[in-house]
Formats: sequence, C-alpha cells, structure tokens
Amino acid sequence: MTTTTRRTVLGALGASVAATGVTLAGTGTARAATAGAGSSRVPPELRPGGAFDAFLREEAAQGRFSGSVLLTHRGRPVLARSHGMADRDRSVPNGPDTAFSLASVTKLFTAVAVAQLVQRGKVAYQAKVGAYLDGFPAEVADRVTVHHLLTHTSGMGDPFRMPGFWEEARTWDSAEEVMAGFARYVRADRPVFQAGAGFAYSNAGYHVLGEIVAAVAGRSYHDHVREHVFAAAGMTGSDFYTKPRWRADRRLAHPYARTDSGGREDVLEDRLFIGTPAGDAFATCADLDRFARALTGGELLDPAYTDITLGGKLPPAPPGGGGGGGGTGRTVFQAYGPMAALERGQWVIGHGGGSQGISTSVELFPDTGWVAVVLANYDVPPGTPPAVPTRARELIVAAGA
Repeated sequence: MTTTTRRTVLGALGASVAATGVTLAGTGTARAATAGAGSSRVPPELRPGGAFDAFLREEAAQGRFSGSVLLTHRGRPVLARSHGMADRDRSVPNGPDTAFSLASVTKLFTAVAVAQLVQRGKVAYQAKVGAYLDGFPAEVADRVTVHHLLTHTSGMGDPFRMPGFWEEARTWDSAEEVMAGFARYVRADRPVFQAGAGFAYSNAGYHVLGEIVAAVAGRSYHDHVREHVFAAAGMTGSDFYTKPRWRADRRLAHPYARTDSGGREDVLEDRLFIGTPAGDAFATCADLDRFARALTGGELLDPAYTDITLGGKLPPAPPGGGGGGGGTGRTVFQAYGPMAALERGQWVIGHGGGSQGISTSVELFPDTGWVAVVLANYDVPPGTPPAVPTRARELIVAAGA
C-alpha cells in the first residue's frame, strides 16, 4: 500500500492550539530573505568538492541516495548534483532537468493557493468548511476551519489508510475521478478529535483545502495551481503529471522502493492516476528553488500574507516529542503549510515528503538567503530522518551561526 505522508511529523500537541502566529523576523520573512540578511560567507564545506559534496557522493555510492540536489545562496547556485537513475529499464540517469514526484511537499502549493484567495478576500482562515463545501457531517462542516486544515488540527485523518481505498483508487483513470473519489473517502471518515483539540498530520485536511480552492475559484484545483502557483513562480518544469505521462516521459523519475531483500523495485504502478492537493505534484530542483524565492520575494503573495503563511502557528511539541526538537537545539512550529524551525537562533522554513520510492525536501533560510532542495527517487527507512537534507541543513545553519 502506498501513502503520501511526510516522513517526519509532529506528535500530539495537547488540548489547545494557538490561533495566531509567531512572526519569523522583526522585518518579516519575505523582506529578510530578499535583503539577504545574515552571513554572506559560502563555507568550503558547501562548495563543489567540499564535505557535503563528498557526503552526497558516498550516500549515492552506498546505494542510499538517488536523486538531485540544489543549494543556492542569495539566488546564486552553489552546488548542483545528480546521482542515480531516473529510469533503470531505459538507462535514463537523473539530471538537473529531471522532475520528481514531490509527495507531501505538494502541500506547500495548496497552502499558497489558499493564501492567495485569502489575500483576495475570497477565503477566510477562520471560516468553517461548511461555508464552502457540502456533504460533510456537522462535526466537520460547522467546527473545522481553514486554519485547522492548514495546521493539521482538524482531527481529520488519512484516506490512504482507509479500508478499500487502494482497491478502488487503482480504477480511477482521470483527474476528475481521483478528486471525486478522494472526496468520498474524506467525507466517509470521522475526526479522531474535536477541531483544535490536538494535532494529527492530515492528508484529508489538505484535500479539503484543495476542494475549497476549486469551489471558490470556479475551476479544477489542478488548473488553478498550474496558473497561480507554477506559472506565476516561473516553474516551467512543474505540473500534476498523469500516470501514463509518468510512464512515458524520460524526464520524470520513477520511484524505487526498498524491498524486503534489500533491493529496490519500481513502484510507479502503485501511485494514483494524478496527484492531489495533499501530494504528488512534480517539480525539478530548479523549480522548487524558484518557488521558494518567488514566495519570499513577493511574487506569489504580498509580504504580509507571506509572513502569515510562513509564521509558526502552533507551540512546539513537548521535549522529546516527534518534531519538537527535544535535545537537538531545534524548536519546531507548524505554519500554514510548512514547518518553521528555530535552530541555533536561525529560522528554517520548509517541508518534506516521503512515500514508497520518494523522499523530498525544500528548505529556505530567510536569515541567510540559502535555499536547499533535495529530491530523491529512493525512500528512506520509516522513522529515519533523511540523511541528505539533514546534513545540508546542519552545514547551512552552522555557516550562519
């Protein structure tokens, strides 16, 4: 069974959540990133031939990494590397133009599409689901807000894990069937806690956000994001590609999942026909770098709404809790889409994605102007932090300390 959940998620946050945000910098996230505040030094560890390059090469040589990496500083590329194969059967290597399925990194695009509609006065963060959509029980329609959906505090769960989902999902062969079928499972499920009373990472919640985008915009979710996020950010290699396109297009990396024998197998046929608001859009490393810089540079949202989107909304998990950073020097908050982590006095804003044969990450460092993108078509063991983005983040934070 395939799921598109993030590899690392926060644990339960207790009975209360904060409805207002924690600002990321006194001058605002967007303005800080644009100004390039902080250290201007590019350490040798992050340059070609440096420690990170050697680490990445070793991970690939040991069969632990296959994919592409891009590190940029203040809009300038510092390190771009690709390892492994995009398609083993056709001997197609991964390269800078390879597009990877993003798994849950897709949630960032959904969150931005929602923020754009809020900015236009078409959606409100405190509005209830029932104000936009029909067919939900009262405990969702009358209690769950857009804020709850964005912060994973709605109590809604994961249709991928519901009985019968994958048996039916394998028969869907159009974008309309995928969205409608997913919606049926979302409406058939019941929240595991009252809205606002806890935290549970929710693919269902982000699907509902995508439904709200479509209902308010009066067009399909996929088409709306293509125009207002991908095209607006200059992401020319990004799209919601269908499974037939995935099979045929040499630019699209196949997902290779771990097997019980320790090998890797192509699991493309286990994916949905097309990605959803919760996961599986496609992008290249360069496109995700463009997205990060368009977001912080005011091209996708006004600066105030960028700060609202990227600012932490929930208190961190308790010490030792999943994602709270107990003993690691990281304090992690849930923002409207990404996670906002305070590490050694610096903000790290980003999102990861993980599924069978997929491990992805995009992180931006507004205090120092770095962006780190890691897209892999190998998965990592469950419960294990992905080594490559973790190492990149450690070195970037150390450089700015």
